[in-house]
Amino acid sequence: MSKINLSVNLCGIQLTNPTILASGILGTTKALLKRVAENGAGAVTIKSISVESREGHKNPTVITFEAGMLNAVGYSNPGVDAAAREFTNLQDVGVPVIASVIGTQKEDFVRVVDGLSAQRFSAIEIPLSCPHTPGFGLLAGQGTPQATFDITSAVRKVTKLPIFVKLSPNIPEICTIAKAAEDAGADAITAVNSMGPGMIINIESQKPILSFKAGGVTGDALRPIAVRCVYDLYKAIKIPIIGVGGISTGRHAIEMIMAGASAIGIGTGVYSRGIDVFRKVCEEISLWMQENGFDSIKSMVGAAHD
Repeated sequence: MSKINLSVNLCGIQLTNPTILASGILGTTKALLKRVAENGAGAVTIKSISVESREGHKNPTVITFEAGMLNAVGYSNPGVDAAAREFTNLQDVGVPVIASVIGTQKEDFVRVVDGLSAQRFSAIEIPLSCPHTPGFGLLAGQGTPQATFDITSAVRKVTKLPIFVKLSPNIPEICTIAKAAEDAGADAITAVNSMGPGMIINIESQKPILSFKAGGVTGDALRPIAVRCVYDLYKAIKIPIIGVGGISTGRHAIEMIMAGASAIGIGTGVYSRGIDVFRKVCEEISLWMQENGFDSIKSMVGAAHD
């Protein structure tokens, strides 16, 4: 058996393994990104950045439940100017760093991408969905192919970096939305964002637990939905897919890769298995590949398709 190869070439970005820190988890400072890289991540994504600073929602913003997690953080971030000062000399992180950019209209996305252009990010991720922050992304009937095309096109005009468009699992026509992003110049699709919103009520206090009341659902409850989305997208588009949603073990990662993902994002898994979840997942992937006759990640991509 030849040596197991976990490396991935994602839109020209070389990753030593397919695991990526998902946006919103530990991506607030360069020092934290470096810690994640030291714990085995193949790439890292910063917490989403908007034009102006945002306080986000009040605590509690995150709770766990039997099948995962509910969060309503509200895109708290220091704004593009402060982010540009924080994320300098990104080569020190040791792995590719992806910038996550948010806005309420296409001009906002452009302004943030422009504001971060002097930093050495490897790619730009634009989440066009958010189940817990009204006005951000494609919400309230705005989740149309045209809106996706317009925002992606606007970002494409101001950067030569690879663009990853992050989509919601709530959109019935996710393949049509992804195709619009592809046509507008997206280099990859990140699938998926959290689903919902969902709600959990404390029956003693007789109130929703989260301060925002509702939040995005992640973790185990999301994984089967995310896998199905990736499976459908693999048949509908030609660009790579980054599979995200409930991945915390090597088996979860392989499942997502076999559905069609070229790389996988880990978020909630950091909470459930620790910051070294990336190393653990890679070790589990390698062991499974050795036992089942696969020698590269590429050879597994889309293997579940007929």
